[in-house]
Amino acid sequence: MTATKSISSLLLVDSSSSCFVPPVPRFLTLRIAPTTTLRPTTTTLRRSPPPQRSLPSALAVMFPDNSVLSDVCASGITSVVAVSCLGFWGEIGKRGIFEQKLIRKLVHINIGLVFMLCWPLFSSGPQGALFASLVPGLNILRMLLLGLGVYQDEGTIKSMSRHGDRRELLKGPLYYALSITSACFFYWKTSPIAIAVICNLCAGDGMADIVGRRLGTEKLPYNRNKSVAGSIGMAIAGFLASVGYMYYFASFGYMENSGWDLILRFLIISIASALIESLPISTDIDDNLTIPLTSALVGTLLF
Repeated sequence: MTATKSISSLLLVDSSSSCFVPPVPRFLTLRIAPTTTLRPTTTTLRRSPPPQRSLPSALAVMFPDNSVLSDVCASGITSVVAVSCLGFWGEIGKRGIFEQKLIRKLVHINIGLVFMLCWPLFSSGPQGALFASLVPGLNILRMLLLGLGVYQDEGTIKSMSRHGDRRELLKGPLYYALSITSACFFYWKTSPIAIAVICNLCAGDGMADIVGRRLGTEKLPYNRNKSVAGSIGMAIAGFLASVGYMYYFASFGYMENSGWDLILRFLIISIASALIESLPISTDIDDNLTIPLTSALVGTLLF
């Protein structure tokens, strides 16, 4: 009897122990809010927008599939702009609104700088340089025909000559067109030398005469035909125009470096060009030759 009780008590203890489940620690439990529903996550692939054409490319190539047609159209647009500028100043000369010397210098400043504004219309390679240089190149032919008397254009002759003599077009205006054409063809819009040559020739030399005639009371000791004010005006105008066009072409991506070191080099070139322009040799030869040559030479040494 006693043995039977002990055996039964052991069975009871064993059965109760087998049904006992120890509590799960609280930090191992995961509580899920009743209102929360688990949704399968789906990954949506978004299409990246197509790459946009940069501003230089969009302007340089009007017809991306045909660069030749694009440059031909750019040449046509630039020619229309150049002829319109010449026609405008020619009419001003005919009507006598300004004195002839002032008109000649305004044409001197205007034509080259306006032409350079149109460069982004052309492609960046040698083909673009060739088509762009045809515009001032045709002006070379025009100066030859007018200077030789093959055909007459009174307004153009008055606006581009000192004394209204057509033969004057075979000197300064012809050299002017040659210098711009050479800078365009050989250096083109990716070179700061082209900017320096045209800006010092157009803005610098043009303002030297305008400022010198109005404020040039004090003459240079080594050249009584030039004034201190005119030389300073030339250096400042050529420098400011160079910096302005540097930022203009940099905005299209043509100039990789547009920092202070480049600005300092433009200043040195403008000062050197103004110094050469003030020498008597510039009057004997022609400042439309000496200024571009100086700018190109100094620019080649600095850039």
